[in-house]
Amino acid sequence: MSFRTTPSVDYVEDVSPGSGALPPRAWYASSDARSLSLNGSWRFRLSATAGAEDDSFAEEGYDAGNWAEVTVPGHWVLQGDGAFGSPIYTNHLYPFPVDPPYVPTENPTGDHLRVFDLPSDWPSDGGAVLRFDGVESCARVWLNGTELGEFKGSRLAHEFAVGELLKPGSNVLAVRVHQWSAGSYLEDQDQWWLPGIFRDVTLLHRPAGSVADFFVHASYDHTTGEGTLRVDSDTEGRVLVPALDIDVATGEPVTVAVQPWTAETPKLYDGVLATDGERVPLRIGFRTVVLEDGLVKVNGTAVLFKGVNRHEWHPERGRALDLETMREDVLLMKRHNLNAVRTSHYPPHPAFLDLCDEYGLWVIDECDLETHGFTEQDWRDNPVDDDRWTPALLDRAARMVERDKNHPSIVFWSLGNEAGTGRGLTAMAEWIHGRDPERLVHYEGDWNCRDTDVYSRMYAFHDEVEKIGQQLDGGTHRRRELPFIQCEYAHAMGNGPGGLADYQELFEKYDRLQGGFVWEWIDHGVKHAELGYAYGGDFGEELHDGNFVCDGLVFPDRTPSPGLIEYKKVIEPVRIEGDGANGIVHVTNKQDFADLSALAFEWSCQVDGETVESGSLAVPALAPGESAEVKLPEPPADGRGGERQWTVRALLADDTSWAAKGHVVAWGQFAVGARPLPSFPATDRPVVEEGRITLGPAGFDARTGALLSIGGVAVGATPRLDVWRAPTDNDDGAEWQTDTRYGVLWRTLGLHRMRHRLVSVEAGDDALTVRTRVAPAAREVGLDTVYRWTSDGERLRLSVSVTPQGDWTVPLPRLGVRFGLPEADRVEWFGGGPGEAYPDTGTASMVGRWQSTVDRLQTPYVRPQENGARADVRWVELGGLRIEGDPEFWFTARRWTTEQLDAAQHRTDLAAGDTVWVNLDHGLHGIGSQSCGPGPLPQYFLKAEPAEFSFVFSTTR
Repeated sequence: MSFRTTPSVDYVEDVSPGSGALPPRAWYASSDARSLSLNGSWRFRLSATAGAEDDSFAEEGYDAGNWAEVTVPGHWVLQGDGAFGSPIYTNHLYPFPVDPPYVPTENPTGDHLRVFDLPSDWPSDGGAVLRFDGVESCARVWLNGTELGEFKGSRLAHEFAVGELLKPGSNVLAVRVHQWSAGSYLEDQDQWWLPGIFRDVTLLHRPAGSVADFFVHASYDHTTGEGTLRVDSDTEGRVLVPALDIDVATGEPVTVAVQPWTAETPKLYDGVLATDGERVPLRIGFRTVVLEDGLVKVNGTAVLFKGVNRHEWHPERGRALDLETMREDVLLMKRHNLNAVRTSHYPPHPAFLDLCDEYGLWVIDECDLETHGFTEQDWRDNPVDDDRWTPALLDRAARMVERDKNHPSIVFWSLGNEAGTGRGLTAMAEWIHGRDPERLVHYEGDWNCRDTDVYSRMYAFHDEVEKIGQQLDGGTHRRRELPFIQCEYAHAMGNGPGGLADYQELFEKYDRLQGGFVWEWIDHGVKHAELGYAYGGDFGEELHDGNFVCDGLVFPDRTPSPGLIEYKKVIEPVRIEGDGANGIVHVTNKQDFADLSALAFEWSCQVDGETVESGSLAVPALAPGESAEVKLPEPPADGRGGERQWTVRALLADDTSWAAKGHVVAWGQFAVGARPLPSFPATDRPVVEEGRITLGPAGFDARTGALLSIGGVAVGATPRLDVWRAPTDNDDGAEWQTDTRYGVLWRTLGLHRMRHRLVSVEAGDDALTVRTRVAPAAREVGLDTVYRWTSDGERLRLSVSVTPQGDWTVPLPRLGVRFGLPEADRVEWFGGGPGEAYPDTGTASMVGRWQSTVDRLQTPYVRPQENGARADVRWVELGGLRIEGDPEFWFTARRWTTEQLDAAQHRTDLAAGDTVWVNLDHGLHGIGSQSCGPGPLPQYFLKAEPAEFSFVFSTTR
């Protein structure tokens, strides 16, 4: 056997999908045939270029004793403490010159070696297959010195026949992995570039007569309640489904009464595909997907998708996910009322789809294809419109469809993402429609819907979405006949997304609008010893897109963000509304398939946020779409005369596979009467002596009017007008946005450096009045601000009057007062909670009595920004003070200033100071999702206009 000493690397830049791999086939997790996992520790050598080393490392007996080690599955750049290079993040720019199919000479190349023995009971007959479930981006493979082939298609399975090459001991598996290849031009997804063998490597015994490829066809007729099963198999055999008394030959259809599969009722029947050489377990879900009456229907019913886009991510292992991490994702989705997932932008690990089948999620399975970087040259030389690349595109489509075709959860095949348009995409769509006419085809880039079965868009603004729902959007005749989904919307980057409830209202109002998929599931932060979590640029990348990679509904450690809590509330499967004064609850089942028999309902009555009585509520098992009015009991007697409200919850009546009995699925709140506002007679008058003004329990500086203390509680910094917030990612928006980016304009106007000019301090008969003008340097606009302090002897009231001067052309970030306390930790409040809320993200804010600490009030966004505001606050207690609002207000409390928060780039940049800074806000500007979508809707703008608000201070000590 001979080896080249000057290796050929032409295959790296070959546009073909590769050579030597077996045709794609259906994936299954296990069978009674033997298998051997080759995951674990591999020997590893990194070279700077593709041709730096010859092929001799693949030869039996090669001494790799001085090589490093890496873990497979894994990415080498996330191992070795930086010795093997670093991750690179770009949104759409290729991190190499765009010169298809060529890639740089500097092409990190990892040689991997694994020496393994066969188990002593490994069968001696039959053949064997070596399967790679995912390698980025190009791999060349040898076993025992014989080259098996090479392949591209990072997130796709590839198998090689190796039966004749195996021996009982010391088998040498050698894999050369190149970071860059022609395939990289097809894999420009918005994520980290992470080379390596990042999914499982498995040796499969293939007995004589074993299962090859098979296709489970399991349709459901909603008019008869019957399902028809037919399993086509390359190897003849029998199909057994004991629960249905099915025992038929492969290829033979059988029709029986069944319970259908849906995401709400994921009924799976256990079966077996038995051939002479193998028994493969089947999990069969009966369902039919059609395009009918201009709608996507499953089992005869139109579906409303309440979905999310999911990249695979782990903060330490990158895209190398284990089964429990995948299960955690699915359980979190189910517990937060999601019913759909788009596998952006590649087929996931196949075990994830097993979980979607089991727990119930609709799936858009997306091909491993994106060429977004070609937009920089107006899509010139785009591979999807170049016939030389079409075989690679078809290979990717086939490997997705053939691997995943037996999953009932998949209702759409997606051609890819942001790859422009072209002949190659048409070829993919034609092949998929021919191979699997039982599912629909999706692709967002096809706005004319030439190749697709749904009109799909991303980040369409609310007004355009409504026009589409009203059929007023125009477009081709075919497009006008198709349903609409937002395959991406509500960009969940940092604080946000705002406007979710407004989108959902449209989705539920117009039949044509069949929902959407929030972008995206998880922040792709890389765990970092110094930074907490790293994002683009933190590894010294030449090109990067910063924290645009951190735009998920869960933080990198999978802690739900406020955005996910908000989304759960917005997409509740049960609407609970009420007339508190008359004790009437209106309940609507918003599910598509399931009735309400799985839920129990309970009521509780609160006075001033504290529950005084509770009980169960009898609600009929409403069918999908049905509503009912239910009478609440008489409210309990309470002599306190406080604010009263009802809360009604829908809970799981029993344990389910995805949550325990008592899990809250939906809730609603409604007031019994209006809140009594704080009563405050001004009885004390200011007393001036020795440079100090005393008013009731408070002391002021006579020269400046600054508040110094209240009843023995020192005030470190006096309350004064504050209009600045540390801009959120959505405030700053994306550079390519066409609508106004107010975060940028705020900073240009100078709202982050407002100056306060003292006009007068006036000690009157019943009040201390401080007049100021608050304005930015270099600008003529300003805010005339009057602070009026009064007291009833025990309490102190601050009334603030704000009058804008000049031509204010932008809304304000916030409007309220900020002050400092030298010490504070425990916080209690009556108002919205338990988490943060802003004008367009407050649907999930539940009014009640809440407790926290200052530290726990903070929302740990990967890039620090405005966070932590609690809404609709009646009163808050912290640092020895009780503060009541007239009207309700927002409050935040932090151990750093807004300016320090604004300057921070990572969580670790924030250090607690000696002062707790408290904001009491009369108003806040909305959040929106302008980091890649629309800004706040006009009704959530905080306009610069005259305002008056007040707070009553007292001590709790």
